[in-house]
Amino acid sequence: MDTNILLENGTNELEVLEFKVGSRHYGINVAKVREIITYQEVTPVPHAHPSIEGIFMPRGTMITAIDLKNCLQMGESEAGGLFIITNFNSMNLAFHVDSVQGIHRVSWADIMKPSATAASMEDGVSTGIIKKDDKIIIILDFEKIITDINPEIGLKVTEVERLAGRSRIDVPILIAEDSALLNRLIVQSLETAGYTHLTHTENGQQAWDLIQQWNNEGTLDKNVQCVITDIEMPQMDGHRLTKLIKSDERLKKLTVVIFSSMINDDLRRKGEQLGADAQLTKPEIGSLVAAVDKLLGVEAE
Repeated sequence: MDTNILLENGTNELEVLEFKVGSRHYGINVAKVREIITYQEVTPVPHAHPSIEGIFMPRGTMITAIDLKNCLQMGESEAGGLFIITNFNSMNLAFHVDSVQGIHRVSWADIMKPSATAASMEDGVSTGIIKKDDKIIIILDFEKIITDINPEIGLKVTEVERLAGRSRIDVPILIAEDSALLNRLIVQSLETAGYTHLTHTENGQQAWDLIQQWNNEGTLDKNVQCVITDIEMPQMDGHRLTKLIKSDERLKKLTVVIFSSMINDDLRRKGEQLGADAQLTKPEIGSLVAAVDKLLGVEAE
């Protein structure tokens, strides 16, 4: 698929699958989509969250079906439509939608950050907005949707609590994460583990601007020695950020850790080719802290 080449080269582009729920247009990164299938009857799960329709087992793999209309507070879906089968955060999930409209290739630079009004309208589950012809396509934060359904599969911050009380660690770390919730939890987890010099940004472009500023001022080492980045972010994605850092002789010494829900074999290979020092899958925040410790030569206590 062309998207693989684009992501591999860190060109800051992606393909978005457009679909409809009710009368609204939504989007999901094609890299998260395994397949699209016709709606299948599911087996209800007793005492499940209202947004969980049930489970089914195509080709022997158990998949949980999520009623996206219910997640978006638009009522309940009826039988019919389609299932978008996804794989991220090491989970197989089917999102029930009404129809699929097509695939668009876009640049992350053209994806607008949702305004407070838009975020409120979608109950805070929008990560970006695309204007395509006369349509507004809202890219949904599927990680937040799943965390809202079952908080236990969000970032496992309890894994870091055992590190509380460690000596202060002054190594400066720069974080690029567009999800406000995950950004806050990553910062809190690193602080719990003793890291005291943290700068957090909302996307790769903000992080890159800071890195350039510090480099031009001659204060790079003082302000950043390690970068933790998501992959999916408006303005500039994590693969593009990694490529810019690792292809610059003055910057390639920076440690880059990719922390994303989308680390599969293909994307891991791309991250390696771009020069990432480590790649970890959400929600294993404990593994992230351990990897940062190892890369920075910090002794666990």
